[in-house]
Amino acid sequence: MAFGLSESSFSGASGNELNYVVMQVTLKEKLLGTGSGNLTELEKVLNEQAAKGYRLHTITTSNGGSKGLMGGDRIQATLVFEKI
Repeated sequence: MAFGLSESSFSGASGNELNYVVMQVTLKEKLLGTGSGNLTELEKVLNEQAAKGYRLHTITTSNGGSKGLMGGDRIQATLVFEKI
């Protein structure tokens, strides 16, 4: 299964004064095509937090179900970042 990121599903709320940042990311299954390019946006989120001095502490996922016939499945990922 290949997943792409729903662009408006995460918050860029982390600041330099917070010890922990929690973000939710929705991964959407692509109906056609495969490849590592589908996770580029998730990688971008991880690298942005690393550049701010955070490391990924915990990640949990849950199945978000489907948004209709052509919507594909959704996986809701909750990421906890810790200030280094």
